[in-house]
Amino acid sequence: MEITTVSSRGRAFVRLHEGNPLTAYLDPTGTPTIGTGFTMNSAYCRREFAKLGITKLIPGRTKITAEQSDRILRTVIDNGYGKEVVANSPADRTQYQMDAATSAAFNLGGRIVSKWRFGKLWRAGRLKAAADYLGSHYNTSKGKRLPGLVRRRKEEALLFEQGIYTGVDTVVSAPEGVPRQATDTAPETGDPVVRDVQGMLKKRGFDPGTIDGWFGENTRKAVLSYQMAHPHLINDGIIGPATIAQLRRDMKALRDAAQKSGASAAASGAIAWASGLPVGWIVTSVVIIAVGWFAWRYRDVITRRINTLTGHEVEV
Repeated sequence: MEITTVSSRGRAFVRLHEGNPLTAYLDPTGTPTIGTGFTMNSAYCRREFAKLGITKLIPGRTKITAEQSDRILRTVIDNGYGKEVVANSPADRTQYQMDAATSAAFNLGGRIVSKWRFGKLWRAGRLKAAADYLGSHYNTSKGKRLPGLVRRRKEEALLFEQGIYTGVDTVVSAPEGVPRQATDTAPETGDPVVRDVQGMLKKRGFDPGTIDGWFGENTRKAVLSYQMAHPHLINDGIIGPATIAQLRRDMKALRDAAQKSGASAAASGAIAWASGLPVGWIVTSVVIIAVGWFAWRYRDVITRRINTLTGHEVEV
């Protein structure tokens, strides 16, 4: 019998990686997101949002219920990305190949099966090559490799090739989509997701204590302090997808500020030299434009920084 639907374990696998924040937030690229990775960029999600009267995702304000999130996830998978996988893959696909490919399509779009190399290798019957390619590619966002995507692609590849539903059927360190709560006892092995969060908190001026992967009381206080200053986050002291995404936006803002300032200085100097105009006039104009761009794109980060400096607490 031809496999045409995603299994319950397949849906659970997707949610483990995507998480399920019920209040909208910004992902690291600045895309408003809610629930199990739902965004307005997906036509499938837009149709489901319309049924709820949602026309725009407003970070920190738009909310859905757990029941609504479950319904959207099932519909988007069954009537959307799952159908794209079926339409662009061999008829002899296994259940775990169906589930792995749909997880990847849910995250990247149906083109991963219809147009990209992974799908071409699969249709050609080169299953090992398809799994290897999936496990080592499609793990960047705007040119930067993200730990969560690196892990997800490897686990999707393992599911595609061997039928192993990492995190669903096996006990491992949970993916980023699974919320972390503070514990009183240090684990034998530090959690890599917690360690990553501790490092980002430290760089943004929130002291989590030793960067060891233990979500202890010091880290909980640092997480809570960060959340209370951020305009889009619920103040729960829990490490979840929304908090991780906002921390990554903070780090990206820092990199962008450094890169844009250097590029602006070089560009303004070149323009001044080429046009024969006063260097000071050109530099000032370029700097104003660059500052305006940064202030608009990272207004949430700037608000968080101001709240941190002034001690203002935000309730979402």
